[in-house]
Amino acid sequence: MRLVSCVAGSLLVVGASSGVAHAQNPAPAQQPAAQQPPAPMSFFITSVGKGDGANLGGLAGADAHCAALADASGTSVAAGRQWRAYLSATGPDGRPIHARDRIGAGPWHNAKGAMIAANVADLHGDIVRDRNQINKVNALTEKGALVNGVGDTPNTHDILTGSDSEGRALPGKIDTTCENWTSNSATGSAFLGHHDRTGGGSTSWNSAHPSRGCGQQNLVSTGGAGLLYCFAAN
Repeated sequence: MRLVSCVAGSLLVVGASSGVAHAQNPAPAQQPAAQQPPAPMSFFITSVGKGDGANLGGLAGADAHCAALADASGTSVAAGRQWRAYLSATGPDGRPIHARDRIGAGPWHNAKGAMIAANVADLHGDIVRDRNQINKVNALTEKGALVNGVGDTPNTHDILTGSDSEGRALPGKIDTTCENWTSNSATGSAFLGHHDRTGGGSTSWNSAHPSRGCGQQNLVSTGGAGLLYCFAAN
């Protein structure tokens, strides 16, 4: 009996010691997951137009305008980006140039890192409508600022696109690109989108209505300022 008591006592001592050791060495606290830096900007609305109505110097001049604003933005922009204005036009061979084919494959993020669309199909709703986040809250300038829309003064929600809702050049002989983005005449027209999805009975971000001419005042008269959508193509 005495031997059993001794053994039992020894076990109690060992168990108590283990408990003390366990209490003195708690499991290490979990470290919070490292936050990922925001994605670099790959989409924006130009904070200003080129100041010459819809005369952008053609597609090349519009692309250069996007690149210059991106470079001067002070936001997170990956080096080597190729900026493209979201514009349709007609090529030298007479064949259509579609805006959707100029902007790369995506994904695209605004100046604050929010995703605008994952790919071209989502941007244009090829499979499911309204898969993009182009709206007044997320369609920001290269500086991360909101663009005026319906209810603001002045309203500048008309964005030059020259495109239909699928991002393609409009068929027919009617001018929808202000002579391939080289005219600031009071005649002619360019097709426009509404970045805030509001006004005139149209919620289309890229194909809402035509302008009333190609000059700066013509664009202003319908609620625009000659602004562009810019996308990083790489």
